[in-house]
Amino acid sequence: MEKDKNEMEDELRSEYDLKKLRIRKVGAERTHFGGQLIRLAPDVAELFPDSESVNEALRFLIRVTRENKLSHPDPSATD
Repeated sequence: MEKDKNEMEDELRSEYDLKKLRIRKVGAERTHFGGQLIRLAPDVAELFPDSESVNEALRFLIRVTRENKLSHPDPSATD
């Protein structure tokens, strides 16, 4: 019995429907990364090896800013 010309000869399980798989581009063609994408200026990016280090620095800045506002309230602010 001859196999159909369109039938693939591989070991892929029958439950995998290749037509429903999402194509994930990589490199310059990739436009969506599954979350928010923020580009850093080259001089800033040099200082951070990965996204976690950027997040850690920003969280620290947020914490310091909040603490500074609590300990030094703005005298011009009205209640």
